[in-house]
Amino acid sequence: MKNSSPKQILVLTSDMGFGHRSAAKAVAAALETPYGDAVHVDIINAFDHKSVPAVVREQQVEYDRRVREAPELYQIGYQVMDAQLSTSLVEIGLTALLFQALSDILKQNKPDVVIVTHPMYLEPLHAIFRHTRRTIPVLTIVTDLGTVQRIWFHPVSDVTFVPTERVYNLALDARLQPDALKVTGIPVHPQIFSDKRPAAEIRAALGIEPDRRTALVVGSPRVRNLLDAVGVLNHSNFPLQAIVVAGGDDAVYAELQQTDWHLPVVVYNLVDNMPTLMHAADFIVCKAGGLIVTEALACGLPLMLIDVIEGQETGNAEFVVDNGAGDVARMPLDMLETLFHWLSNEGQLLKSRAHNAHQVGRPQAADEIAELAWTLAASDHRVSSKNSGE
Repeated sequence: MKNSSPKQILVLTSDMGFGHRSAAKAVAAALETPYGDAVHVDIINAFDHKSVPAVVREQQVEYDRRVREAPELYQIGYQVMDAQLSTSLVEIGLTALLFQALSDILKQNKPDVVIVTHPMYLEPLHAIFRHTRRTIPVLTIVTDLGTVQRIWFHPVSDVTFVPTERVYNLALDARLQPDALKVTGIPVHPQIFSDKRPAAEIRAALGIEPDRRTALVVGSPRVRNLLDAVGVLNHSNFPLQAIVVAGGDDAVYAELQQTDWHLPVVVYNLVDNMPTLMHAADFIVCKAGGLIVTEALACGLPLMLIDVIEGQETGNAEFVVDNGAGDVARMPLDMLETLFHWLSNEGQLLKSRAHNAHQVGRPQAADEIAELAWTLAASDHRVSSKNSGE
């Protein structure tokens, strides 16, 4: 490569949920690995900017509590925000809220390409470009598999990367043009494929039985019924063992530490080796978040979805079930019934679920997005005609 200044890639993300920042990190890694010093990637949460009111910044912290304590209200708010009039009003408010923050960030970082992993930045970017009469290529990464709000689909984006055909059709309904859409899946970090060891070897290193069927159970402060799921596994009398991750829920972790276990188990609170744990497992028990569902599918892991946020995560759960890659089991009896069906007949249904997960997983999404971002950064033209929604 020529000796010149590195291309500047700005990734705008949010910490309202894990998925937005994880998608940002995945694409950053996919850019930095092949292009090295020729590219510089900044991942920035504009909601943390000093110009954004403190009460708004604090809402990111409140996200977990709202989802956990009032899921019905969260669902209603999600649906109301998706109405066309509501979306327009929200966009006006977001422009007022984020115009200064994003203007400062663009001025300081001088990006060649902007990648967006949270939809609240799109209309403010549009307003800034109109105001300055200058545009920068914008790429948008949608981070849910099925139930996607209208606010994601904005003409300021040169290309919107969507995870599924269903979301592609939603984008067309929102008047985005086909040449401004690419079906890639949600990007997962390249690290997820770095551990090449056989599952038995990983299990032995974790201190559990190398040849025993293994469940990976993943919680977080957003998962409402993790202890129910763990209790079912613990008392099911199936020939299983478990890797349990509390995901930063200290109260749940403390209770797991006091549990009288009837199966081999290892328990963690927070981990930085989730890809390795996935490769050690035969199936995963988790909520229907876009990130963890995508990572599990990329690893070919069947999913038992024990918690689904109505509205935001409904489409993720439907995608898994419709493609035969897993089942929704929110109540203990449903969990037990799912386990019975999966493990009967020498685990034939579980094997089928794993095969289907492999079929629908899209492990190359981050590389596809990074390649187009690099192409745009290295050129002086935009990748598609502008969308007709302006």
